[in-house]
Amino acid sequence: MLRYIFKRVLHMIPVFLLVSLIVFTINYFSPGDPVTDILGPEATAEQIEAKRAELGLNDPYFVQFGSYLMKIFTKFDFGTSYKTGRPVIDEILERAPTTFLLTLSSMLLATVLGITLGIISATKQYSIFDYLANFIALFGASMPAFWLGLMLMLLFSLKLGWLPASGYTTPLHWIMPSVASRALPIANITRTTRSSMLDVIRQDYMTTARSKGLNESRIIIKHGLKNALIPVITILGIQMGRTLGGAIVTESIFSIPGLGLLMMNSIKGKNYPSIQGSILFCALAFCVINLLVDILYAYIDPRIKAQYVRSSVRKPGKSAVPAPENKNE
Repeated sequence: MLRYIFKRVLHMIPVFLLVSLIVFTINYFSPGDPVTDILGPEATAEQIEAKRAELGLNDPYFVQFGSYLMKIFTKFDFGTSYKTGRPVIDEILERAPTTFLLTLSSMLLATVLGITLGIISATKQYSIFDYLANFIALFGASMPAFWLGLMLMLLFSLKLGWLPASGYTTPLHWIMPSVASRALPIANITRTTRSSMLDVIRQDYMTTARSKGLNESRIIIKHGLKNALIPVITILGIQMGRTLGGAIVTESIFSIPGLGLLMMNSIKGKNYPSIQGSILFCALAFCVINLLVDILYAYIDPRIKAQYVRSSVRKPGKSAVPAPENKNE
């Protein structure tokens, strides 16, 4: 099991390097000069040149990229914000709990609703419940988060006055952002659960369990859902990463001071260290989510764990299949 986890951790390194390369390259070749935004339009050429030398912007591309990676891997330093002068990692750690709380609350509700609707849709195929679940899934998949957030704000804040339009200080502030960011995950989880459960409930072992007189709900939950969870867990990890990345839309609409709003303000102000640091931090979080999903695979599917157990006890240089005996001897 440890070998399996270690192998998955090693897979995270090239992904992180590739993301950092892409983000750094886009910022490096993007038009505009951040020094001009920092010093203002009245700065002299000497002041601009001195500031560029101070920030290391005059160094060649590979020198800047190598220095940036070295600081990350040795000091976990994502640079210093051009606007505030504070370390980028401090700003990220201040805002990350808000974004993670929004993501986790949205995914928790989306998981419960999506799996429930998927099970009902699969076990009641071609019934009114199946059509209703498919309609909800299609509605959620077709609904952009920014449009849904604005419609919720117009209805429940401006028209009815039930919920606050922005902020995050009370539980009421979290209702509309969670609903707006939950529509697409519910749709994908529902469709995946329905498809996986339809494959499972037609298997022979489900028929055998029914012939033994077991309760139908116990058959569905204990025997059916457990064997249908592999694709569901996969889509859960993907949707959590999408929800984390989509926080920039939700937080911008509802003025929630998280990583999404930090990235939006950094992009507007050409604050390159904050842009790079926020994106890399989200990429690292996405890699950790995928690692947790892979670990769950090993616990849910015994074949994965058995594969690595057999490979670890197999002696090097010897075949795993014994040679056939010579019957002529």
